[in-house]
Amino acid sequence: MNNQQTNTNYPALYTLIVVFFFWGFIAAGNSVFIPFCKNYFHLDQFQSQLIDFAFYTAYYIGALLLFIFGTISGKDLVGKWGYKRSIVYGLLFSALGAAAMIVAVEVNVYVGMLIGLFIVALGFSLQQTAANPFAVLLGDPKTGASRVNLGGGINSLGTTIGPLIIGFALFGTFETVSDSQIASLPLNKVVYLYVGVGLLFILAAGLFHFSKKVPAGYNLEPMEAANKARTTLVIMTILLLCAFIPVFTSYNSAEALQIENLKEVVKTSRDAGPAFELEMLSHSLELKRMFWLLGALLVVVVGLLFAYGSAKKNPAGWGAMKYPQLVLGMLALFVYVGIEVAIGSNLGELLTLEEFGSLQSSQITPYVSMYWGGMMIGRWAGAISAFNLTKSKKQMLTIIVPLIAFSVIIGVNALAGFDMSVLYYYIVCVAIQIVAFLISKEKPVRTLIIFGTFGLVAMVVGLMTSGTIAIYSFLAGGLACSIMWGSIFSLSIQGLGKYTEQGSAFLVMMILGGGIIPPIQGKLSDIIGIHNSYIIPVIGFAYIILFAILVKNFLTKQGINMDEIEAEAGH
Repeated sequence: MNNQQTNTNYPALYTLIVVFFFWGFIAAGNSVFIPFCKNYFHLDQFQSQLIDFAFYTAYYIGALLLFIFGTISGKDLVGKWGYKRSIVYGLLFSALGAAAMIVAVEVNVYVGMLIGLFIVALGFSLQQTAANPFAVLLGDPKTGASRVNLGGGINSLGTTIGPLIIGFALFGTFETVSDSQIASLPLNKVVYLYVGVGLLFILAAGLFHFSKKVPAGYNLEPMEAANKARTTLVIMTILLLCAFIPVFTSYNSAEALQIENLKEVVKTSRDAGPAFELEMLSHSLELKRMFWLLGALLVVVVGLLFAYGSAKKNPAGWGAMKYPQLVLGMLALFVYVGIEVAIGSNLGELLTLEEFGSLQSSQITPYVSMYWGGMMIGRWAGAISAFNLTKSKKQMLTIIVPLIAFSVIIGVNALAGFDMSVLYYYIVCVAIQIVAFLISKEKPVRTLIIFGTFGLVAMVVGLMTSGTIAIYSFLAGGLACSIMWGSIFSLSIQGLGKYTEQGSAFLVMMILGGGIIPPIQGKLSDIIGIHNSYIIPVIGFAYIILFAILVKNFLTKQGINMDEIEAEAGH
């Protein structure tokens, strides 16, 4: 790799972190967009979660295509283009997605919006593949982690502000708009939003392209072969498509049409027969949909376990997948991203329940902002470990920084006109997170076990209670998830040697979890109710705890000193 330097290139770094902001801004804003679209287009919970499906599946498809092209050519495509040019391409692609969103909004087509979001996220996939190594390149490699953490902090700021801006764009004002009124709202401000976002993408691309202070960032090292891994991932992708197609087509099937006809009959009939038939048919169709969605989940789990078992017998052709810590880490990252997104994306529907306050979609914004803000709280605190500070200063900042971040979230929402008094006592959950940080001692295995347990307990409490306690518990999922990306990532790539970069690419692909798990929770919600559907994150946190225990054993057997591994915070 060339163009490496020891002095930090601050103009290039400041330009780069704008890109990190975009990722968080759009991703967290989806949590407000989802309940809006559910009411505007009259969708069920699964259909509304297709926003996450389109957005996060694009990350997977983008990373997979880059990997396939790289293994065929023998060169990393992003490294061949250069990190600078790759980010420019990614920004322009996202601008194209913003244009597609504008067209879709103008013609009021939900599928068109999904396509637009898919294209935006496809550009993000290219940007993210280039941005993290590029941040390391812009200065002394020893301080590369701190630059990545800075980007992660700005990304989290975007996740806090995104719901507020998108909420304003959707509802026009911060006054309460009932869900029944949403279908009659004009979408012109959404057009203005994506015009603005698209122009910002183009502006950022121009800054990168024309700035002479931003290095090209080429990486011409040969890419390690992994033909068996490539074949397995392609087959998994085809099977995932086969699992989702029957679910999509079921909404236009003869059975779905019969259900719609029965609904009309039930409205005018006093006979209990049609109502009973409607209930049975609807339940049967929902179970069939759930069967296929669980099949999609099984494709990922079985596919990765197959890779693990096959590579264990014969490692040739599997590349980085011959390492058990990576394969189990891929599954852990898939689960982590999935539950992180699912908790936030289903939150809007949860808050509509009477026992959760009977909130309208226009009233959920501060809760969504606090959930994703929890990610910011954790990442700001986690970033402290990247700096060369004394133990006492680190401990002091670990207490102070989360409180400052919490105050920022409260302040930003209050300035936006929301009454945040209901969330003041959420500081208790932040205090629990601070204690978790202090006893984790920057060790990734211990960190994952402690924060995984924090998330698991929070979800169980949320399931067993209602009202403010349950809301705080589900919001605490953001605090629990905040440091998991860095911990899982650092553990998964330990000991990979020359396969480290390839292993990193495989891990980025597992952002796919954000596209698979939220729709599964959405469909489960259609069957057993939104509150009970939060059993999904309980299972997810349980696996993350298991991964931490298993990976410690694998790394110890490989002779890796666990005490020397430090978690790198930041997404």
